[in-house]
This record gives sequence, structure tokens and C-alpha cells, in this order.
Amino acid sequence: MKNFALSLLFSLNLVFAYAQRPDADHEAIKGGELTIQPITHATLVLSYQGKNIYIDPTGGADAFKGLGAPDMILLTDIHGDHFDPKTIDAINTTHAVVVVPQVVADKLPATTDKTKLVILKNGDKSTQLGIAIEAIPMYNLPESPTAAHTKGRGNGYVLTIGRKNIYISGDTADIPEMRALKNIDIAFVCMNLPYTMDVTTAAGGVLAFKPKVVYPYHYRGQDTEKFKALVNAGDKNIDVRLRNWYPGAK
Repeated sequence: MKNFALSLLFSLNLVFAYAQRPDADHEAIKGGELTIQPITHATLVLSYQGKNIYIDPTGGADAFKGLGAPDMILLTDIHGDHFDPKTIDAINTTHAVVVVPQVVADKLPATTDKTKLVILKNGDKSTQLGIAIEAIPMYNLPESPTAAHTKGRGNGYVLTIGRKNIYISGDTADIPEMRALKNIDIAFVCMNLPYTMDVTTAAGGVLAFKPKVVYPYHYRGQDTEKFKALVNAGDKNIDVRLRNWYPGAK
């Protein structure tokens, strides 16, 4: 009876974890299917051909229950909503390649396997697990040495998976490097004040580089319906996907 009760409790915990997590999206791409799993705020998991890419993992191991262990971890910056050493230590990183800017590398847990560490600065490119990765600048405007996000410190990323180009903005303003992006199939674009963009500025940036699909993320407190309306007023062909990145919020 005790074992049954423990098993039931574990199952209920898994159900609760799944219920709190937004549903995954599935994209047919070259070589199979890309699964896009929002987790929370700036955290997501991309899965393709049995490989799991964790982006800015936060929330502890419970946030990833039921998902495969990471084969790659991408970290954008040192702030706690993007870089959580306790979560990195808690998830199974035995086989994970860890892609980071130098400032994050300097703060990684001692348990991180440094032989699997890939350090990229803005503009660098690398191919890991068959996935092309380009580090994109992310910073505040106007530029200032006292800004929350200074140019060159953190990385956004463009990943090429199954011939699809996927942009992860990280914490950025409506910078020229984002506006200059070409042939982006799926974009994850941040918006929240005072650290990144407001809704209007984010929509303007998206309309400049015109991804086929855009997910507003990292948007706590922002009006994503307004973002969608602004983007589609400028280009009705952009698929704006609104997902609940804050399922536990009241």
C-alpha cells in the first residue's frame, strides 16, 4: 500500500508539472520534426532527431520532468532569469555540450565538464551535434557601460536545424544586428521593461527582419495581444504565436 501511495504521488506530481507547462508545438522540417517546448519566461527546449537543446534552463529539475536530458545547453547571459547554476547542476548534463559567452563560462558550476564547453563571442560560428550556431549581439540602447546588457557581453543565437533558421534573441533592444537578420524561419523575441523592449519596439524590430514565425517570450507584464496586432497590421503573413510562458502566474 505504501509503495502504491508513493507511486500515485509521483504520478500526480508529473501530471501537475505537465499541466503547468505550456503545450509543445511541432514543426515539420528537413529530416524530421522540430518540437518547440516553452518552459517559462526565457526558458525553452527544442528537440530534433532525438537531440534536446535546452535554452537558458531555469526552474530546477522539476521544470523539465518528462523531457529528455539535454544534449546541448545554450546560455545567453549571466542574469538569473537566463543563467541558473542550481538548475544546470540539477538537470542531467552528462552528455551535454554547453554553448556560452565568456562571461557565463566564468561562472559555470564546478561540476560542468569543461571538455564539452563551447565559448562563443558575438559573430562567432560553430557546429555542434550537426546544428550550426551563430552568436548574435544582444544589448541595450542607447549603449552605455552602465546598461543592464552591454554590447559584447551576452549572446543571442541563430541555430540552423533541418534547414530552418531559428533566432533566440536573449535580452536585447531593437538593435541593428537584429534588424539585419535574413531568412529567419522561427524567432523568439523578448519584450519587457526596463531591461529589453516594449511591445511597440519589439513589433517594429520583428517587422524589420520578417521571420516566418515569431514567438514573443520573456514578456512578463507586457501585452502580447497588442504585439500580435501590431505585427500583423504591418505584415499579415507573419505567424505570431502566443503561448503562455507564465502558467503558474496569478
